[in-house]
Amino acid sequence: MENILERVQVNMPFRLLVDRYLPLVIRERINPEIGFDCFALDSYSEKDFREIASRLSDAELSITFHAPFFDLRPGSLDRRIRQTTIDRFRQVFDLVPLYRPRTIVFHASFDIDYYIANEEVWLENSRDTWSNLITLAEDLNTVIALENVYEHDPSMLSRLMRSFERPDHIRMCFDTGHFNTFSKVSLDEWLDEIGSFIGEIHLHDNGGEGDSHAPVGEGTFPFYRLFHYLKDHDARPVITLEPHTEEHMWRTVDNIKRLGLLESLD
Repeated sequence: MENILERVQVNMPFRLLVDRYLPLVIRERINPEIGFDCFALDSYSEKDFREIASRLSDAELSITFHAPFFDLRPGSLDRRIRQTTIDRFRQVFDLVPLYRPRTIVFHASFDIDYYIANEEVWLENSRDTWSNLITLAEDLNTVIALENVYEHDPSMLSRLMRSFERPDHIRMCFDTGHFNTFSKVSLDEWLDEIGSFIGEIHLHDNGGEGDSHAPVGEGTFPFYRLFHYLKDHDARPVITLEPHTEEHMWRTVDNIKRLGLLESLD
């Protein structure tokens, strides 16, 4: 179990890290993917952020970030909404020197039901948003990871990723639970389209009818297929567990061990 925790990140909202879980994270050597939502960014001081960063640094834990996403639209047709989104994102980049995260996960936020008939404008605006932030990521020695959420298929994300001339500092974060709930095409189609861009994976499960964030192996996502793909392509993405309760985290760790998922990458 300890070996698995050494090899993965675990999603941890900043507020819960401060209020409840920091002692557990340090004691069990849990590598956190710290979630900075709008409430945390507005509520905590620079001193608060520095203190937590120092504690994690002293523990020599691996850090990744999850950027805010509530109401944010990086490809918005409204330039003011897009600018507000970028301003929020830059708040997260301001914290990078303190924590030195390996990756920062952002929602790509393409939704065909929302942007119907405006796909090309979304693509152009998204490319402009991320192009400006890629330079910042490169300067700070971190990697942007764009996560799938409501996308029915990988086509727009594939087009977006292929539009960048230098993709080293922008990758895909493939979310297994979101795929299982929202995708209308097969996992193989996703891997064919965006597999080479995967730099991080979010692991959680569900039965295909809702984004329940169930423990890995307790839903219907084909984890063996995904991990065989990673092994066959010698891929070593950041792997992040996304449980919504502490109990689900421990069950996820047990299930990953039972299924031998990480062993397939050795």
